[in-house]
Amino acid sequence: MGDVVSSHLDESRREMITARTRDVMKEFGDVYEQQYAVALFNSVRFEIEGGGATQSQLLHRKDPLAGHSIFSGSLFQYLEENRKWRSRFISVPNNYTISLYESKTANERGLHPKATINCAGYKALASMEEYMELINTSLPGIKAKVGSNPFIKCPSEFPLILWHPYARHHYFCVMTEKEQKKWHAVLQDCVRHCDNGLPEDCTVQTPAFTDAVRLHRQAKGHYGTWAMMCGKPPQILANLVMETLHPELRNVIAPRLKGKMQQRQRNWMLISDAVYKQVLAQTTGQYEALAEACEVQRPKLDAILRTDMDQMITAKEHVSSKIRALVLPKAEQLLRTSIQPYISSILDALMEPTSRGFSEVREVFFRELVEISKNSLNGGGKEKLGDHMDRLSMLAFHPVKMQSCYEKVEQLNLEGLQQRFDVSDPSVFVSRAQILMREQMDNAVYTFEQLLNQSLEAKGENDMCKTIQCCQDRVLKKYDYDSSTVRKKFFREALLQIIIPYMLQQLSPSCSPVLPQFKELIFADFSRFLLVENMFEEVVLQSVSKDIMMAVKEAAVQRRHNLYRDSIILTNSDPNLHLLGENPSVDWASKFGADEPESTVDGGLIGGGGSGKRRKQVVSMIQLDGLPLPYESCLEVPGVELIPEEDVEMSGVKQVDQDEEEEEEEDLPEDPKSPDSVNEIRDLINPVVEMVVPVSEENQSEVTNGTEPTTGTITVEDGVQEDVTHVTTVVEEVPSKSPRDKSSPQSLLQHLMGSRKQEADKAHQEETAIKDAIGEIEIAVQEDDSERIAEVSAAESDYESSPKLPLATDTGSHGDSGFQSPTSEGLDESEPQPMKNSLNGQDKIIDPVEVEVEI
Repeated sequence: MGDVVSSHLDESRREMITARTRDVMKEFGDVYEQQYAVALFNSVRFEIEGGGATQSQLLHRKDPLAGHSIFSGSLFQYLEENRKWRSRFISVPNNYTISLYESKTANERGLHPKATINCAGYKALASMEEYMELINTSLPGIKAKVGSNPFIKCPSEFPLILWHPYARHHYFCVMTEKEQKKWHAVLQDCVRHCDNGLPEDCTVQTPAFTDAVRLHRQAKGHYGTWAMMCGKPPQILANLVMETLHPELRNVIAPRLKGKMQQRQRNWMLISDAVYKQVLAQTTGQYEALAEACEVQRPKLDAILRTDMDQMITAKEHVSSKIRALVLPKAEQLLRTSIQPYISSILDALMEPTSRGFSEVREVFFRELVEISKNSLNGGGKEKLGDHMDRLSMLAFHPVKMQSCYEKVEQLNLEGLQQRFDVSDPSVFVSRAQILMREQMDNAVYTFEQLLNQSLEAKGENDMCKTIQCCQDRVLKKYDYDSSTVRKKFFREALLQIIIPYMLQQLSPSCSPVLPQFKELIFADFSRFLLVENMFEEVVLQSVSKDIMMAVKEAAVQRRHNLYRDSIILTNSDPNLHLLGENPSVDWASKFGADEPESTVDGGLIGGGGSGKRRKQVVSMIQLDGLPLPYESCLEVPGVELIPEEDVEMSGVKQVDQDEEEEEEEDLPEDPKSPDSVNEIRDLINPVVEMVVPVSEENQSEVTNGTEPTTGTITVEDGVQEDVTHVTTVVEEVPSKSPRDKSSPQSLLQHLMGSRKQEADKAHQEETAIKDAIGEIEIAVQEDDSERIAEVSAAESDYESSPKLPLATDTGSHGDSGFQSPTSEGLDESEPQPMKNSLNGQDKIIDPVEVEVEI
């Protein structure tokens, strides 16, 4: 991978990329400094003169996601480095930046994520066909067949792909359709939030930046909406550089790519990602320096503006009248012939899906309130009400519950109008409408919370259903009014974004050459704040604003859009309500003493440390906490039954029950498990058979501990003869049965075979254990081409301690094969316990032994 990138991006080409980025940033910086002064002038003027904006009826909370995370869960990710699928635990915090961890434990411990993904500029896809359509445009002349996979093979039918025109693509998959829908909604919400990266409360920086980007693109001949105007300023600037750099590099590098079609597409994606990272790093540093330089000058500029604001306003009006006389006749002619006939059709295309989306928001909110009312009627109690209200508080940020609202507005289609008015992609308007819908939902929820909390404190908990109903009616009425106001504003802004660029493109060739002569009418001290280019655009905007206002007003009369008429103005209709807006959000769980649901708790901690308050999670988990995904480090993908979809209330219970069963039923064999350690693997190759050989007290002193090599065979119960290479003897005090001479390894071996036959009363138990062990031994031996090694070993115990102590681990094997016999922790020391032979990670009960035979 690195060779492909380095071979096509050598030092000279990287220097060219750096130089191109520096040139673009220099041109943008000059425009930004000019627009910063203009934006500061407009901000101070608005502050002095005041605005006539309609007051919102609903309350607005400042930080709705404080102390919350959005979602977390496990899925499979395709890694470009080794071209394999690996299980990853993904956490989506309240900043919507996706963090990928090796496991859930790593997230809970506060470790750094393996990778992070900022979703600005991405598209969340849920099918390989959608991805193929987009990737086929990456390299001209190289197109994949429909249905073919581009250099990856998804192990399931439910892929999830994050596609970016310049940056690296990210591939995920899940095992069920329900998981895919939930994850797709979460990823779409991440993209939606990250795309909206310019803060609206910055009344100077944000207008200056957006106007500078627009003017810079217009200078290059790019009018109209821009789909890559998404993310934070450095990301937008990187997209601005890549808009012209990317095609040039593609034309130079694409013919030199080797290999099959999929390989060339993959290599080009890696090269494009490397270029984008280089450009983004450069734009980040240079924009920060540019913004800081402008902020340093702000106090000085602000002082000048406040001193000479009246004179500046007078000068601007004078120059604007001159420009209006020049531009207005041409603009009116353009309006009559090319714009007015299409305003109503554009407005209808915008209003239908948008109004359906806002109506769906109202319906979703209403359904949630009905559930709360039902709970109060059915006697659910305060705790249940606390749980419902806790979930309701995050309704606007629940991507799954809000998905039906977002899907309504995704039906927006400007087909037939895009080419005429140079609208590159309607997704610009879709994303904006969805952001407004989420804001209105959160405003309605927050207002309902404050009203209900106020009513409960004043009236108590008597007749709670009636209290809820009254608050519901008040909030829905306010929502209808605010929804109408927000939509009308959205329609006006969308029409301006569609029409103004088209008019500027048509009028600029004839008007721009004349504009410099108006600069002579502006005093030199004011020239930094009054730019003729901005005045020209304002005149064009004013020429079409009247037609747009009339069109929206006529649409409001139609009942099908559910809009209030402009004559209906609710000003300070509920003054006491806005006093509640200063109150913090209500903590319903603590207010009603409800236990915090496990499904709403994320593993990550606030601040990423190992301690602190846990974040509440907006979307419930898909997978059980107590059921980790197997094969996390392998290519294999688990079956569907291994990923429970949504049952979070049983997290941790399974492990507790398992521990209790182990304490009560220690004698029961455990379920088979795969060998997870070196010792268990060695145990498969060098199995140990433990046998009891009684030695009388008279001859006990002659028998010593130790391991001696020997040769021979032993016949197990199924008739198979196994070779024996070592015998390890451990002496333990037992009652004397018969005198015996000092035993040699050969005699011990013969006695072992005889003692096997004398223990017929335990034959059934031994037969099960031995057959299972032999079966696994044969599998291990077949896989290993090396010679089978057998060893007879015995566990060493403390002879001077109580004779009733359980058998200890084999000390002699530590220096031999590294195998350690399983310990006897947890056994009752008051009575002898049967030995357990650990094979393949499972314990099989056999008789008490003093000699271990490895075969």
